[in-house]
Amino acid sequence: MDWDDLRIFLAVARTESLSSAGRRLVMDASTVGRRVARLESAVGAALFVKTPQGYTLTAEGARLVVPAEAAEQAAAAAVEGVRRDAGLTGQLRIGAPDGCANYLLPQVARDLCNAHPGLEIQIVALPRVVNLTKREADMAIAVSPPDTGRLIVQRLTDYHLHLAAHRDYLDRHPPLRNLEDLHHHKIISYIPDMIFDRELDYLSATGLENAQISSNSVAVQMQAVRAGAGLGIVHDFAVPFAEGVTRVLTDKISLRRSFWMIRHADDRASRRLTLLADALAAALRAEVARLEGQLTAHCDAHP
Repeated sequence: MDWDDLRIFLAVARTESLSSAGRRLVMDASTVGRRVARLESAVGAALFVKTPQGYTLTAEGARLVVPAEAAEQAAAAAVEGVRRDAGLTGQLRIGAPDGCANYLLPQVARDLCNAHPGLEIQIVALPRVVNLTKREADMAIAVSPPDTGRLIVQRLTDYHLHLAAHRDYLDRHPPLRNLEDLHHHKIISYIPDMIFDRELDYLSATGLENAQISSNSVAVQMQAVRAGAGLGIVHDFAVPFAEGVTRVLTDKISLRRSFWMIRHADDRASRRLTLLADALAAALRAEVARLEGQLTAHCDAHP
C-alpha cells in the first residue's frame, strides 16, 4: 500500500470533497479521484460513497482512518528526524478567530518567519471553531477551551475589551457619562444568532438588547466603529490599528477574555509541532502585551 495514496485518502476523508482535497494537496481533483480508486482497488473495498453533501466514508473507509493517521504521524516523525538540526521549518497552518487573525497573527507570523527562514505560515481566519479532527489546521487559537475531543489545550494569555468609538462620532452625539447614556447612541456588535462562542456575547455587558449595526466579523465591527457608525466593544489590542478610535466608559465596561491554543492529541509526540506551538505561544503573548501596553501608555499620556 502506497503511503502517498493514504495521504490523499486522509485529505478526502477530512474535506469530504475531491476538489477541496486537491486544493489542499496542490493536485488536480481528477488525479485525487484516480488515486482514491487505486487505493480502493488495493484494499479491495469501497472507501467512500458519493452523496449530495460530498464524499462520505464507508465502514471500510472509517476503519482505515486510524492506521492511515498512524502512517501520517510516522512519516512526519521521519521528516522531523532529518530536519532536527535545521530549526523550525516547513508549513504551519494556524486557525484563529478573526480578531486574533487580523490584529495579532500577521505580526507574529512576520517575526517567526524572520527568525526561521524555512518556516511557512498559513493563517486561517474563521468565524467559528476550527475543526482539528478534519485537519483544517495544525493548531488552533480559540476564545474558550473545548470540553470534548482528543485535544491538547493550553491557556495562552488574557486580553481586554472596552467600549470604543471614533472621536468624530463622539463629537456629534450626546456625552457619555454612564451606562444609561448608551440608550441615546448607536451600538455595533455581533449578529446574535451567529455568535459561535458564549465568550463573544459582548452586548450583554452594555445592558442593551439590540445593535443597530452587527456583523459576525470582529474586523467588520471595528471598521464600522472606525467609520463613526457608533459604539462597539472592541479588543484593546485592535485599537492602535484604528486611528481616531478611543475607549470610553472604561470604568463602567471592562471585559477580560483568554486565548487558548488547541492541538490534536496525536501531535503530542511531534517535536516539531511542540516547538512551533511554544514559539507561537510566546510570540502571541508578547504581541498582546505590546499592543495593550502601547494603548495604556497612549491613554496615560492623553487622559
